Amino acid sequence: MTSASPSASSSSGPTPDATQAPVLLDVSEGVATITLNRPDAMNSLDVATKVLLREIVQHVAEDPAVRCVLLTGTGRAFCTGQDLKEHVQLLHNGGSEALFSTVDEHYNPIVTTLAGMAKPVVAAVNGVAAGAGASLAFACDLRLVADTAGFNLAFANVGLSCDTGASYHLPLLVGRAKALELLYSPRTVPAAEALELGLATSLHSPDTLAEEARALAVRLAAGPTVALGSIRRSVAYAAGHTFEEAVAFESSMMQLTGATEDHRAAVDAFVAKQKPVFEGR
Repeated sequence: MTSASPSASSSSGPTPDATQAPVLLDVSEGVATITLNRPDAMNSLDVATKVLLREIVQHVAEDPAVRCVLLTGTGRAFCTGQDLKEHVQLLHNGGSEALFSTVDEHYNPIVTTLAGMAKPVVAAVNGVAAGAGASLAFACDLRLVADTAGFNLAFANVGLSCDTGASYHLPLLVGRAKALELLYSPRTVPAAEALELGLATSLHSPDTLAEEARALAVRLAAGPTVALGSIRRSVAYAAGHTFEEAVAFESSMMQLTGATEDHRAAVDAFVAKQKPVFEGR
């Protein structure tokens, strides 16, 4: 794993110090692996981490060398959300403005970019995902989850509303009533129940999770990136629009993907009875 160095990518990006950075970035085989790297703090999100995560997510969204994004964490946790130690210090020092401006300055840009980029996004949930950490996982397309992990919508336990897109993505995954139940009465939802509810896509041994998530991300990165991104955009668009608007948007995405080199190559490969090789354009 490298740091968020531009040497890992085809274009420039954030450049923190090696493996000591609170967020790591590795780009290889078309996959940008973003790793939250504060294991001693359960990968909680202090200001420095949120700033770097925002920069990295925005960078990989725009990088044409990145065809799939994989989000994970180091240590025992995926991400436990807001760093409450920093939060308490700000609260006691009269920093309430900084406390709650973080939603607009950090959380919303991060999750909006994560959910909106035109390429697949996968979460490898290696441990507990709580609060904004759970919200970030829910914004990903697929969640491969360690069978020892869990999700906790912890916001109400500290007297706060939900953020980082939880009000949007959670009901899409589990339905409105179950979403409200999980938000009203926070508890750790174990991996097996998360799979039943639809919070997890699949369960994996902690020992094999990273390898299996990486294999999936590499496979997606080798796919028709414009098509996969268009499918992602179409599904997200349909969630907030009428049927008529959704099929009209589908038509625009079909026009977009029909003009790609990948589409032409796939049709030629089909006629030749060969396996297509996608270049992501």
